[in-house]
Parts: sequence; C-alpha cells; structure tokens
Amino acid sequence: MASSPLSPDNHPSAADDDDDFRDRHPRDRSFRSYIQSLLPRSIFPIDDLHRPHPHNSKISLFILVAIVLTAVISISSIVNRFNAPYLCQKDGITLICPYVKESPSLWENPYSATTSWKPCSARREGVISDIPSENETNGYIFIHAEGGLNQQRIAICNAVAVAKIMNATLILPVLKQDQIWKDQTENTRVDPHAFVADPLKVKIDTSAAEGMIQFFNIPKYAPAQFYIDNVLPRVKEKKIMSLKPFVDRLGYDNVPPEINKLRCRVNYHALKFLPEIEQMADSLVSRMRNRTGSSNPFMALHLRFEKGMVGLSFCDFVGTRMEKAVMALYRQKEWPRRFKDGSHLWALALQKRKEGRCPLEPGEVAVMLRAMGYPKETPIYVASGQVYGGQNRMAPLRNMFPNLVTKEELATKLELDGFRKHVTSLAALDFLVCLKSDVFVMTHGGNFAKLIIGFRRYMGHHLKSIKPDKGLMSKSLGDPYMGWATFVEDIVVTHQTRTGLPEETFPNYDIWENPLTPCMCRA
Repeated sequence: MASSPLSPDNHPSAADDDDDFRDRHPRDRSFRSYIQSLLPRSIFPIDDLHRPHPHNSKISLFILVAIVLTAVISISSIVNRFNAPYLCQKDGITLICPYVKESPSLWENPYSATTSWKPCSARREGVISDIPSENETNGYIFIHAEGGLNQQRIAICNAVAVAKIMNATLILPVLKQDQIWKDQTENTRVDPHAFVADPLKVKIDTSAAEGMIQFFNIPKYAPAQFYIDNVLPRVKEKKIMSLKPFVDRLGYDNVPPEINKLRCRVNYHALKFLPEIEQMADSLVSRMRNRTGSSNPFMALHLRFEKGMVGLSFCDFVGTRMEKAVMALYRQKEWPRRFKDGSHLWALALQKRKEGRCPLEPGEVAVMLRAMGYPKETPIYVASGQVYGGQNRMAPLRNMFPNLVTKEELATKLELDGFRKHVTSLAALDFLVCLKSDVFVMTHGGNFAKLIIGFRRYMGHHLKSIKPDKGLMSKSLGDPYMGWATFVEDIVVTHQTRTGLPEETFPNYDIWENPLTPCMCRA
C-alpha cells in the first residue's frame, strides 16, 4: 500500500532538512557565522545557536509582540501627524503643514467653461457719443476725485454716470501728484484741471469758474432720482456745482441699467493707465513668470494687514502683551468714539472673528493656501502696504512659500524711482500685476480687491480669483480637535465656487466686484 503524502514516512529527517537548508542558503550560513563571531561566548555560546532551548519559543513570541507593537505605534504616530489637533507643527517661527497633492485645478477656474457670459458694455463702433453740446448742457458738475488710486477710479466712473443722469458736463480735477490716467481714444494725459475720457469730454478752464462753484453734499448710495430732484435744479440755476465727497455717492440697484452700463464702460474700457505704468507692470509680470527659467503660472496675493487696517478692524490678533497694549493706545487715539473705555472690545473682537470680518494674518493665509494644495515652490507676488508686525509677522508665510516677492524685490531701485514720486503710481503697478496674474487671492475687503475681482470676472471668469471664507477659517483654526484631513476637505470644498465665477445680483450689490447683470450679456 502506498504511503500517504501526509504520513511521517514521507518527511525528511531533521538532519537531512538541515543539510538541505545549508545547501539552499549559503549566504545565510555565512551571515550566521559572522554573527557568531561577534557574540561573546560567555553570553551566547555558539552551540546554543543550534541547540533547541525551552525558552526560545517564548522569546520569539515576545520579540514578535514587541515588533508588532512598535509598528502599530509608528503607524499611529504617522496618522496622528496628518490628523493632529493642531493643523500645522510650529518649529520656531516656521509653520510646517502636511503636504497636499497638487490638483489640476490649482491654476484654472474649474467651472469657467460652464459659464456663458461675455462683456457687453464697450462702446460700439460707429455709434456717435451722446455728449451734450455747449448749448444743450444743463450745466457743469465739479467732482473731487480724492483718496487713493481705486477711490479715484470709482469716483470717476460715478461722476460720468451722474453727469449723464443730469445731462450735464463733467469737470474732474485730478491732483497733480496723481496723474496716472489717460484717455483711451485720444491718448491725452490728464492735466490737473480736467479729465478727458470717453464718452464725456471736458473743455473748460476751472480756474475761471472757481468763484461760481457751489457745494452740495450728497448722501451715500443716493438713487438716480435724488440727483434729478435735488441736484439738477441747482445745477441749472448756478450753472456749475461742486459735489463733495463723491466716491460712493451713487447707488446700484436704484439706478437705470443703462447708467450702470455706462459706469462699466468707463471702468473697463475708457480709463487706462499711462504707458510707462503699463510697460513697467508688463515687465514685472514677465519676471514673475520666468523666475525659475521657464514660463510658469504665478499667484498674486493682496495682503491687507497694515497697522491702520488692523487697528480699524478692532479684531484681536496673536501678539505679545506689549503689542496688544500699544495697539490699544493706537486705537484709542485714532478712533476714540469707538474705543470708549475698551471694556466692550473683547466681545466685539470675538463676534467679528466668528462672523469672518477680521483680516487674515499672513500665517493664516499660508495655512489656507497649503490646504488648497499649492506647493512650497509656488511663485507669489505680494501686493500690500507695510505689514503690521514686520518680518516677524510675515515669517510663517515666507517660510512656507519662500518664492514670495514684492515689486521692490522684483525690480531695481532705479526702475522704481520714477514711480516713487506718486503713491498711486506704485499702487497702479500692484493693480496691474494682480490683474494679470494666473490666480488672485484677496485677504480682506476694500476697493482694490473688489475692483480686481470685478475686472477678472468681466474678462470672462477664466482667471481664478480666490475670496476666502474667513468665517470658515475662524471656525476651523479655532477648533483644537480638527484634524488636518478634515480641514483640507472643508477648505477645498468650500472654495470650489469662491473663485470669481459669475454671481447673481442681489439688492445693494456692488457692480465693481460683480458686474454681471448690467455690464455682461449671455454669450
């Protein structure tokens, strides 16, 4: 009877098995010999390596358990590192955040192809401008375009619209130090007395009419009818009227659509920067794209964290006791009515942060961008004033994104000297670089950011503009138990539609940030 394959007769002897093992594993034999030569005989006799020992199985089991426990602890620490309650590890002044794989939509507006809107406020060829003649005009309105670069832009657009409402002729003085605008059609530089722009042209010497000017105060966001009922009769009577102040003295949803379209025409088509500003901005954009030797996309970051903005926000920020005390004195001096005795400010600061009304700190911006998937090598152009806290405050952002530059680092001193004479000229350079960037990121509200986002929307929504959900950021960064993976998911999902896509208009909407309905048409 044949033996069963499971019977002991078919098993090789122990000696044969050992000989066979030696023949099949000569390297193991030499390695074992090498180990034997290193071990002291008094502790591990050579014969003991071959002799069966009653405790060998227990020792092996103990070692196996130790290895398994070590592996579990290692895996657990890795998992905990990526899901740590504190999103990023702080190493001195450096924030170290978990890496997020770069997604294909980092540099593109993911839903831009689904939109069907196009710009439609440009002046059509062959259409004769309906500028009132000297005999037909109801009078002249004198507009004070004061403030910074973007306040001037909004004031100019509103002034043209108001002149149209009243069938009046516009006089727009621009301060001598702010001569940055030119006319699109005539290439005429702005002089300190008159603004020349399509569709309204001004040909009047204001110095001869100074004695005739009457001042009229306009309420904020006044409707078109207010000008017809209250201002126009005075203009007809006095022939020339000064409107001051004027930046936000015309409403949005209570204005005829053709008037809003006219404002867009001036903003997006008539107003242009002087050639030297355009050329320098183009040079800065080119340098940003070629910083690594090849053409690459770049991000522009408008960082609103100047001392004045931090103070005016009345928000609480990370800092030493000394910094907080100095800021409290600054607020008390600059805004005494709001400061009062300061006892209510802590509750106000908590409420504003919860509602997402506080400027993002540079370190918070860095964490947000890393969560979105932007790698360390991302080229970032920073447009900002003097950051509150200086280099220490900027350190987390600069360490997480070292390829970060300003116009002062990108251009030579000689190149910028010609623009330093005019503060608005430097602001115009930042404006154009942000406008032409592949991705624009704002950190707080203001005319600069909303005009940039509005421009990029008007140009077709293909350029990505990130408007952070500061309420979500506050909630997430204030949660000590939120893991990194959860934070990343929240940031990515929430900001998928906060990228400068067309938005439906709503009451009291701002056409400078969202020019959709009055200024754009279905393609």
